[in-house]
Amino acid sequence: MKLLEDMILEKGKVIDDNILKVNSFINHQVDSKLMKEIGLEFSNYFKNRGITRVFTIESSGIAPAVMTSYELDVPLVILKKQISSTLDDDIYQTKIKSFTKNITYNLTISKDYINSNDRILIIDDFLANGEASKGAIKIIENAGATVVGIGIVIEKSFQNGRNYLDNLGYDVYSLARIKSLKNGKIEFLD
Repeated sequence: MKLLEDMILEKGKVIDDNILKVNSFINHQVDSKLMKEIGLEFSNYFKNRGITRVFTIESSGIAPAVMTSYELDVPLVILKKQISSTLDDDIYQTKIKSFTKNITYNLTISKDYINSNDRILIIDDFLANGEASKGAIKIIENAGATVVGIGIVIEKSFQNGRNYLDNLGYDVYSLARIKSLKNGKIEFLD
């Protein structure tokens, strides 16, 4: 997606060979016009799959996921990283490790927001090693529902997440695929 790639080049900051900071337009301050275009792009790609819900993981995936769910006219479900006092014991839960924060947390969803008839699209801001997607997939499949695709805003193609998900047979659609961040330079896959 050229609009996204241009914004990454203009406003993204390479922290090191593995980390790209996009706080000014994706995950701290959000560019709502960009999110609208991202939602349109994902909905156009995944629209004929009988999607019943869009899933994302709090918090950086919420903006692109809400726009995608709006365009698909289906509910958005946010997988929680911490259990709140409003969640009861009727939950699905799994552990995942955050690449960026280097911490492990419990991914949680109330059983009220998923059933075995659901056809779910997962939307996330980044794909690195695929841990977030693996956790979401595990919860969805434990509920007997179906993952119909995975939409990624920015994929770090030099890490193993894409290969892992491809080898499992999931349709992964990434809007910007980064080949390298070496020497502070952002390079995209063609």
